[in-house]
Amino acid sequence: MTALRDLLELVRAPAALSVPGDVAAGAAAGRALGPRTLGLACSSVCLYWAGMAANDWADRHLDATERPERPIPSGRVSPGTALAVAAGLTAAGLTTAALTGGRRALAVAVPLAGAIWAYDLVAKNTRAGPLVMAACRGLDVLLGATPAPPPSAPGTLLGTTSGPAPRGAVPGRAGFGRSLAAALPAALTVAAHTYLLTDLSRGETTGTTRHRPAATLAGTIALAATTAYQPSGRDPEAAAARAVLASWYASQFGTPQARAVTDPSPQRVRDAVTAGIVSLPALQGALVARAGAPRVGLALAAVVPLARRLARKLSPT
Repeated sequence: MTALRDLLELVRAPAALSVPGDVAAGAAAGRALGPRTLGLACSSVCLYWAGMAANDWADRHLDATERPERPIPSGRVSPGTALAVAAGLTAAGLTTAALTGGRRALAVAVPLAGAIWAYDLVAKNTRAGPLVMAACRGLDVLLGATPAPPPSAPGTLLGTTSGPAPRGAVPGRAGFGRSLAAALPAALTVAAHTYLLTDLSRGETTGTTRHRPAATLAGTIALAATTAYQPSGRDPEAAAARAVLASWYASQFGTPQARAVTDPSPQRVRDAVTAGIVSLPALQGALVARAGAPRVGLALAAVVPLARRLARKLSPT
């Protein structure tokens, strides 16, 4: 019988702490923060775990050589069980999205699930791999923007301070399009982080050249700077939270990358990849603060220390 710990390792359970912030960033930008955000975050976690299980199933032969300690090649989880877990979690994620956000949520959740499986089965080991993975996380952010904006001022929901919903916001197709458009900058930011992280991860098992971590480090600094900068912001609380969280993200992810520049060994690269996963909530929190919800952003970022501790027990990579 498969042990629970082996299944948690299969789906890289601690890495899921980086997922709800995608939905929160999209919801905050789309003025859709509310009770449905929690349901969509659950959907997102299910789809993320499904992708991790499918990834190990697809890589089972490669892992037998490069990472024999993983659950499938070590014999702790059978390939059939891993595939069933991936399929079941995909179904659970799509069902949760449908129950939470109806057709609007499914309009994003279905392409998201398709992109996840396409990455694992087709794109991962191709040049398109980082782009497809980036698209997965970008769609995950847009999933958060799918609920119709609440009729009351968002300042009364989940600690936001951004004022009332945009004038003329409607729950129909036009309102749906406007919500997605408002969330697009946040989606592109998270997608860019994911592209950098996925590209860096290609050196986890064999090491890499100094050029790769140097390039991803430069991208990380640029992402943090653009996230922190918002000249039109008028809320000092949101501005302070945004700047602090963006700087923290740059420090948490940037420092291990700088070490990998000087020593691009597999262990250094893996340490940097782990840091990129566990520090993502700080970037997501900065994006939420930029959208006018600094308290929600700070709450998201508060999981970073917990994620770091859990990563020492169960590898998120």
